[in-house]
Amino acid sequence: MAIALLLALLLVTAGTLYLFAAHPWWFPAGASGYAPAVDHEFHTAFWLLGGLFIAAQIVLLVLLLRSWRRNKSSYYPGNWRMELAWTSAVAALFFWFHFSGGQVWSGMRLHQPDSGVMKVEVTGLQFAWYFRYTGADNKFGSTRPELEDASLGGLSALGVDPNDPTSKDDVVSGILELPVNTEIDLTLRSQDVIHSFFVPAMRFKQDAVPGLMIHMHFRPEQTGDYEIACAELCGLGHYKMHGIMRVVSEQDFQKWLAAREADKQ
Repeated sequence: MAIALLLALLLVTAGTLYLFAAHPWWFPAGASGYAPAVDHEFHTAFWLLGGLFIAAQIVLLVLLLRSWRRNKSSYYPGNWRMELAWTSAVAALFFWFHFSGGQVWSGMRLHQPDSGVMKVEVTGLQFAWYFRYTGADNKFGSTRPELEDASLGGLSALGVDPNDPTSKDDVVSGILELPVNTEIDLTLRSQDVIHSFFVPAMRFKQDAVPGLMIHMHFRPEQTGDYEIACAELCGLGHYKMHGIMRVVSEQDFQKWLAAREADKQ
């Protein structure tokens, strides 16, 4: 039994070491201004906690080998000093993660940029994402729940009030088209259940909660197409709730926006 347990521990530790060193499944390349800070937090936690895991497995293997060679089990009485030191060290480590990661999160959530911001509204509903742009007036038209009709798509799916003058130039798209190197202020909302707007390449994840207007911002810094997923189980069609974020040059974005506005005429 002891040999089987030793072999199992060796396999688990070896497999973990391989994943730890080779990391065949990893984040996609970061494409936003916050990606380096988020990756730094992850890598720090990964190396520290990974090192603690490997150290714990080594200690366990040594104790098992010692008991196996003696052909008997050994009893080790508790040591409150070691337990207090270990618990305090782990608590300090997690508090450090909390405050260090909180600074990155607050930069995206609480500290809004001063100028040069493009506003985009993200609405989640079962089972699709809708993206609304303000148009020339830089204001979103008001919405009314009784006007929501997902079967019609476009502004009607979001319940945008057609009698509101500020809604006349609003543009709705099923693709999140963004200009590169521009600060994006996202307003996230949901019409039904909790969804989670997740763009791995942008290191961006935020819940969309019914009844709340949640603001987050980020800056895409590389052109390309990036996957959008819903990271919250939101119903039977959850697997279908994905989209595309397309980051293009400023010139290409203006052409795209003009074409969308022309389609409304």
